[in-house]
Amino acid sequence: MIVGGIPMMFGVSAQFLAVGHDTTPFISAYPWSAAGFGTKFSNPATLPPSRCNGVSFSASGGYLAVGHEITPYIGVYPFSAAGFGTKFADPAVLPQGGGIGVAFSADGGSVALAHGTTPFASAYSFSASGFGAARRNPSPALGGIGQAVAFTNAGNFIALGYSTASPYIDIFPWVSSTGFGTKKSDPATTPTGSVNGVAFTKAGDAVAAVHSASPFVTAWPVSGSGFGTKVSNPATLPAGTGLAVAFSPLGDFIAVAHDITPFISVYPWSGSGFGTKIADPATLPAGTGQGVAFTSDGTALAVAHLTSPYVSVYPFSVAGFGTKFSNPGTLPAGGGYSVSFGG
Repeated sequence: MIVGGIPMMFGVSAQFLAVGHDTTPFISAYPWSAAGFGTKFSNPATLPPSRCNGVSFSASGGYLAVGHEITPYIGVYPFSAAGFGTKFADPAVLPQGGGIGVAFSADGGSVALAHGTTPFASAYSFSASGFGAARRNPSPALGGIGQAVAFTNAGNFIALGYSTASPYIDIFPWVSSTGFGTKKSDPATTPTGSVNGVAFTKAGDAVAAVHSASPFVTAWPVSGSGFGTKVSNPATLPAGTGLAVAFSPLGDFIAVAHDITPFISVYPWSGSGFGTKIADPATLPAGTGQGVAFTSDGTALAVAHLTSPYVSVYPFSVAGFGTKFSNPGTLPAGGGYSVSFGG
């Protein structure tokens, strides 16, 4: 069925899936439907210049941002049912250092990048014309290499995860017209190691960070005052270093990608925190889980990983994992580092 020129599947707008990887063309994108992968879209005319550590669709699916290791460190493409459009011009003021995590604000009016050189995070206004002015930098600067970034759905906070120095996570109020506000106080209980991924619930009432030391995932309530008291650790911890984290759209599950088999761990989530870990998928991801994402309706869960086929996607419901979808007809060209659904 076609509505407004956009294919519809079972009443849901057509979706897309993008994987950032470590071999040229560094980004691969596919149509996505209830049947799984469609035929890979043609590569963009202007490729990212290096490994895509981060990929993020805007909430509408109309733009795709990538964070990569070589200057200009960030790129954004228009995106549609036809695939990649012409890459937008680079921002006038480039980020400082290799791009890692990247995210759009929910309204699409800002895009932020966590990167490798002080102030370790940069943000820009964004519109249909592309990058606008650089936003005010975080002050103080992050305590180490910026590795992860997430906005609340309401757009009132931005979280950043970083390496090197405790507390490894900062939350700033976000002002759409200017950028970073005054940093909120550090959590009373901080992550135990470098933070590689951060995520807010859709309601913005909790934030989770995945990190390099046990318990590998830490979560806190969030309010206008900032961090609340850390929730109890899950009874069954992720098996190794947490590398990416995502909440389901309804906020009823939290998924953690990590570096030791089973490479993905998913838990029910509620106001009380973590529930009992759900059973692992029958077919595990083939290697270290580097990225994780739910579809906008929560009916599928994708994991980007370092071993072929580099991306694995599963049906998902309150019953847990379904049977893994067939691999895409054309695989990503190398190790998967990030994944995002759009549309």
